[in-house]
Amino acid sequence: MVITNEFKALSVHLLTATGAVFAMLAMLAAVDGKWSLMFLWLVVAFAVDGIDGPLARRYHVKHYAAQFDGVLLDLIIDYLTYVFIPAFALFKSGLLPGWTGWFSIIIITFASAMYFADTRMKTKDNSFSGFPGCWNMLVIVLFALTPNFWVILTLVTVLAAAMFMPLKFIHPVRTERWRGLSLPVALAWTFFAGWAAWVDFHPDSWAHWGLVATSVYLLLVGIVQQVVPEKRAA
Repeated sequence: MVITNEFKALSVHLLTATGAVFAMLAMLAAVDGKWSLMFLWLVVAFAVDGIDGPLARRYHVKHYAAQFDGVLLDLIIDYLTYVFIPAFALFKSGLLPGWTGWFSIIIITFASAMYFADTRMKTKDNSFSGFPGCWNMLVIVLFALTPNFWVILTLVTVLAAAMFMPLKFIHPVRTERWRGLSLPVALAWTFFAGWAAWVDFHPDSWAHWGLVATSVYLLLVGIVQQVVPEKRAA
């Protein structure tokens, strides 16, 4: 059997589409209040999202499977797994009482919808201009640490505003600068996130601190790159 280029390219789209299935499984877990299971499915979806892009470029999906828009497919799934389901979990978890929960889900979903449709979201070095709506990464840290609701409200407000500020946030796979460090940190984040959810966010788990450390790096490294000029070869 000869595996054609068209079959390889289509297979990448099919892999991306599995993210919608994982999103549904995560949502079903969230409806039942099974937060650890929900996050495990979201971590699986996050892993798929991390590998389908390189595969799409390797197998030239825009050429060999052009009948499907991979960018649109990716954005649909990302909105579910990065925004909608984490916002629902944050609202239903009890971490944000009263009006603070309503405020947070409204600002998260509304701002993210506008950001995902913004044609200026990508920078020349394949980073993101503005916080890229990775609410799944924030919410899993909040579940692990359970901070005061004022802390949560402040973080949500600041990051929502940061979506539309000229701040750089890296893509750990596509941003070439410091990728040798950023990509392993992103892989470590995936591991720590899955481990934290696997142990049901046990307060004594060392995975929490690994999750916090990798999250802080991924959140701030792009801004550091803006501050520290890149050295050009002579």
